[in-house]
Amino acid sequence: MPNHALALVKTSRASQQDGSHPRPTLLREGWLSLDRLVGFAHDDAQVGLDEHWERTEAPFDRQIQLPFAPETEASGIDEKGFHPCVWYRIVVTSDDLRCAGHADGRRLLLHLGAVDHEAMVFVDGTLVGSHTGGQTAFSLDITSALDPQAGEHVITVRALEDPLETRQPRGKQDWMEEPHVIWYHRTTGIWRTVWLESVPPLHISRLVWRSDVPNGSVTAHVEFNRRPEQPVELDLAVGHEGRVLAAGSVLVDQRACQVTLELSGQNNGVNYEQLLWQPGQPTLLDTAAVLHTEVPDQVTGYLGFRDVAVGADRMELNFRPAVLRSVLEQGYWPSSHLTPPSLQAMREEVQLILDLGFNSARIHQKVEDPRLVFWADKLGLTLWGEAAAAYSFDSLAVQWLTQEWVEIVRAYEGHPSIIAWVPFNESWGVTHLARDEAQQAYTRGLSDLVRALDPTRPVVSNDGWEHTDSDLLTIHDYEWQGEILAARYTDEGLERMLGTSGPAGRAIALGTDQAFDIPVILTEFGGVEFVTAPSADQTWGYSSARDAEDFEKRVREIMDAVKASPILGGYCWTQLTDTLQEANGLCDENRVPKLPVETLKELMGA
Repeated sequence: MPNHALALVKTSRASQQDGSHPRPTLLREGWLSLDRLVGFAHDDAQVGLDEHWERTEAPFDRQIQLPFAPETEASGIDEKGFHPCVWYRIVVTSDDLRCAGHADGRRLLLHLGAVDHEAMVFVDGTLVGSHTGGQTAFSLDITSALDPQAGEHVITVRALEDPLETRQPRGKQDWMEEPHVIWYHRTTGIWRTVWLESVPPLHISRLVWRSDVPNGSVTAHVEFNRRPEQPVELDLAVGHEGRVLAAGSVLVDQRACQVTLELSGQNNGVNYEQLLWQPGQPTLLDTAAVLHTEVPDQVTGYLGFRDVAVGADRMELNFRPAVLRSVLEQGYWPSSHLTPPSLQAMREEVQLILDLGFNSARIHQKVEDPRLVFWADKLGLTLWGEAAAAYSFDSLAVQWLTQEWVEIVRAYEGHPSIIAWVPFNESWGVTHLARDEAQQAYTRGLSDLVRALDPTRPVVSNDGWEHTDSDLLTIHDYEWQGEILAARYTDEGLERMLGTSGPAGRAIALGTDQAFDIPVILTEFGGVEFVTAPSADQTWGYSSARDAEDFEKRVREIMDAVKASPILGGYCWTQLTDTLQEANGLCDENRVPKLPVETLKELMGA
């Protein structure tokens, strides 16, 4: 049989998509966003299940704009107090189903990008599934629950998030009613896009490409929604700008398979170097897959052909030293909190970071929207993948965070911009790491689990201090006097810190499993407060500037010391934007730079 993926990869341009698809690395034609005004109700007394709100319209006397959380202005609700239980009522019409490409003989999937923290989903009054974990997407096949006699269908979502539950991975979401210090307003319920997708009965559910740069090959890791009843053919192809680089077919009789394709770049008139993905040259290769069943499944996507490794004193990208000029990205917006306010805002955020001279960003205490990560892939910004932390340690906290990390790595592995995973930050959730062997085992174990899921990227076991088994030594240091910083980040200064404690009074490393002949990266520093407009709120930073001239002077003194260090393999400035009471951004909360862009770019070492 001919390889049908060959023709598909020639015409499809997933690498050139407009950034609107909620799952950028695995595209089908049939899908529809449900981000719209829908019914909404608070359920503070948590009576909705007993009263069967999934079967009645009466409680839904308000409307909310999806995908924004009810605490946000963008949602139209804008109520920031404690409301642990919320309900949504989404009406889906027959026109919606047609727009999603749905027809007889196909299955209809409901995708929820993120629901914080526990979700129950009903369709036409029937429970179709549930999910725990507020940072990760989940999907449900809702076909069997659709009432065939109904002219329209009702999706009801119940979300529960206890604002006082510290075992729950909550990151920067405050457990106090008003934001304090470094914590922000809560994000309850749905906070990422909701969408429908029409698929064949047997279909590809996950497809991730891993690169083997030295051997010039890529391997497709493919999973299906179920095991085929009999062997079926799977066609795969990889291309670049309409030119096929590799193709192959395999018979599939299991739930998952791996297929390796050689990228014969030289034989196809493409120079090897042109195929590599890296900042400044973010080449994306188009991919296609066709599953030959009675109702064929066709998907397109992209990959970044690149290699990430850890050298003695630098991270390495494509076997060349990569000095990271990074910025801390909280990903928080005034009107929409953790949800980017628009598709355009996601692209602009990535472009802003690049314009300021950075080649990397540390996504901090959240899992970012895949569409923003697409723009990092497309425009050439490397990212550190982090997640919201819990604030307690026991078996339930371990279960919740571990479950989410498995889902995070599996969902985002296909994005070439992500170059490192960070399961823990500053011992949050493992407060007694220095003395508690169980907590040490937890950080080592979760780091190893992440490596098992994705062996292609380094893992930082606990960013900032108290490393137990990190592939990088990362340090947080908010010293603002350049002379002190310069003395710390020499061979002698680092040796002193390793022998005593780090800048925060915590040991940099714990136990015997931590290597030291690895890169040292300053992953939080700076934090200079500068308020560019009068504010009614109390703001703070780690040091404070009086005016723009003082701000530039303070930033320059810190940066000169860091850039002069002979031992640092990179750095991450805190932070990109002001965020509520934290006024230590290079930009204000509306993304307006506090100094001329060219000045900031020069200060940051670009």
